[in-house]
Amino acid sequence: MTLDDLRVFVAVCRAGSLSAVARELSCTQSAVSQHVKRLEREIGAALVERHPRGVVPTPAGRLLQAAAADGIAGLDLALRRLADLVRGDGGSVRITTGATTVRHFMSEAVVDFRHRHPLVSLEFQTENSSRSCFGALAAHDLDLAWITIGAPVRGIEQRPVIDLPWVLAVHADDPLATRSSVEPRDLTGIRHIRLPENSTSRARLDSAFAEWGIHVTSDTGVADWDTAILLAELGLGHAVVPALPGWGGAGHPSLRFVPIPALPALSAGWAVRKWDALSPLARAFADTVIHSCTHGQEARPGTHGGH
Repeated sequence: MTLDDLRVFVAVCRAGSLSAVARELSCTQSAVSQHVKRLEREIGAALVERHPRGVVPTPAGRLLQAAAADGIAGLDLALRRLADLVRGDGGSVRITTGATTVRHFMSEAVVDFRHRHPLVSLEFQTENSSRSCFGALAAHDLDLAWITIGAPVRGIEQRPVIDLPWVLAVHADDPLATRSSVEPRDLTGIRHIRLPENSTSRARLDSAFAEWGIHVTSDTGVADWDTAILLAELGLGHAVVPALPGWGGAGHPSLRFVPIPALPALSAGWAVRKWDALSPLARAFADTVIHSCTHGQEARPGTHGGH
């Protein structure tokens, strides 16, 4: 059993596909399979079940995956810290997050942090959902993940930073645009722009709609919150979205955000494997983002009838 065997096995469990891992590692699918088979021979048990559409870990595989992922992540983190010590003042902070997160939640913090730590490298890895961020955080030598706060995840600590009230994004000419707020009944019978599939925000919204008995009619789905808001601004539908920092203002005269008080706010924040184990640089960056978000939230005007 080698460290490479374990790394490949964890990657296969996370991706659910031998071919996907082969592409990621620039090797053959047969080579990936050999790593898994070597582990299975040594352990004496099947670790994955092969299906037409991919592979899933067996109970024995899940046990090994959990232990191996924790160990590999800890080892990679230790190796990075040793490298940082050798470099002296330099170092790196690695963050996984969604495609538009840096723009909305971190732009000021990135500038501030780089000004105070000019020799430190900030590395961002994009994922398409909080679930994917959790997986990347557990499987790679990443420091931080910016996510939508959700249910507890084994081996991950979540820390809320900012609460995002829900709003209805509409074109300025829409009849709902002049309202001071909208109620659940107002969301029935309108054309919805759906939030990203498999996202925590969409799951929360769908749950609320089901509770209110709202049937959503839509033929438009998007990959991120920004696209949903942009389509609403173009008059192509209505988007129920979190009130994101950086949207609205003079640059979007045709856009209105109308509060939806009945929907509980959506929390966003940091996820890490263990807060106490964060490097000083990673903690400094996390704290810089927290300060930027909380200060901006206090200073940010309400969304009432505005843009």
